[in-house]
Amino acid sequence: MKAKELRELTTEELLKKEDELKTELYNLRFQSAVGNLEKPSRIKEIRKTIARIKMIIAERENTKEA
Repeated sequence: MKAKELRELTTEELLKKEDELKTELYNLRFQSAVGNLEKPSRIKEIRKTIARIKMIIAERENTKEA
């Protein structure tokens, strides 16, 4: 997902999305270890999306403090 799409979500939705992506990442890593991974680039994509979500949540927390 793009950052613009993620910014439209609420913080609760972002946290839920992050949990879903972490679960998917775990499953992909397991598939990679077994040797059944069809699309290795998906791991990189998920990691970047999780980082974007964390960045947006941190930005929101910083703006609340200010």
